[in-house]
Amino acid sequence: MYYSISTTLIAAFFIIIPERLLSQNDTIPKTDSVLLKQIEKQLNKESTPQVAQTRTAPSVLPDIGVIGDFQTSYRNNAKRNFNAGIHEAEISFQSVVDPYARADFFLTIGKDPVTGKFSADLEEGYLTTLSLPAHLQLKAGKFKSAFGRINPVHPHALPFISIPNAYENYFSEGINDEGISLSWLVPNSAFYQELTVQVTDGPIDNPSFSRSAGNRYLGLAHLKNFFDLSPNSTLELGLSGITGANYFDLRTNIAAVDLTYKWKPVRYNTYKSFTWQSEAWFSNADTSKSKAVNTFGMYSFINYQLSKRLFFTGMFSWSNKPYSVSAVEKSYSLTFGWYATEFQKIEIEGMNITRNIEKGLNQIVLRWIFVIGSHGAHQY
Repeated sequence: MYYSISTTLIAAFFIIIPERLLSQNDTIPKTDSVLLKQIEKQLNKESTPQVAQTRTAPSVLPDIGVIGDFQTSYRNNAKRNFNAGIHEAEISFQSVVDPYARADFFLTIGKDPVTGKFSADLEEGYLTTLSLPAHLQLKAGKFKSAFGRINPVHPHALPFISIPNAYENYFSEGINDEGISLSWLVPNSAFYQELTVQVTDGPIDNPSFSRSAGNRYLGLAHLKNFFDLSPNSTLELGLSGITGANYFDLRTNIAAVDLTYKWKPVRYNTYKSFTWQSEAWFSNADTSKSKAVNTFGMYSFINYQLSKRLFFTGMFSWSNKPYSVSAVEKSYSLTFGWYATEFQKIEIEGMNITRNIEKGLNQIVLRWIFVIGSHGAHQY
């Protein structure tokens, strides 16, 4: 009994006495109580079971972008000298299908110059493999052919407004066709080299080629050679060959070479750059079973960056017509571009065209390009 009473008194001493002593000092109990509350709060958090967060499913929507091309122009020898409006709108849908392929679709909405009505067309729509062995890549669908430097690029991405007249005389707005394309990254340790071979149905509306009703298809081969000259400059040499049915239901063969030099200093790459690009082609067109016409065309331009947002482009072109060696056409153009951001640019261009078989042309064109949504980078 004595032991139980003693135990009770000792317990009461350790419970009551420290409580009274601590009440006389405000600093200790406040500090300890705050610390104890924090510890208790942390223990409660750890003891409370956390609700598992569910993983959100990956987005199934492709990257969507819209590019507007507004143009106003003056032409001296046209019935209607001044024109203004949306020249073209491009809608892009791009996405990876799975680890093995990606898909790219480009729809264009353009205005008919005669009726003034807008109509939609599939500019490109193709599937590209991502994991073929032996440095191979396969493309299938409707795409811009790998001919030279201008053809694979969309018009709004070019540093000038009007396609070179020499190029337009032979290929109109470009070779855009349906078929398959196989490219091979050549194992070359000295420089970058890529070989592309394409077989397509043949373009429907093109000055040099047409779609045959029979088994004549358009065949193309392009060899790209890319050299790093220095940390600031590169050189690209391209060789192209293309053959297919023509307007006479015979065959046209075209051999071409393109040369591009680019200078972009590492230290001042935001403010200074220079590009010199030239392309030439030789055409051999059968106009009858016993007659062939040999013609020539070329263009050359320089693009110089004056400041962070201001660019200047000067271009010259010379050509025959695909089926007439006597026809000669020359053109000169100057383009000034203000690139606000990667989503907007304004360009003004003046062009003079002289012809020996018809009237020449002087024109001034203002172009305003604007982009909304996402849009992938164009080829270098």
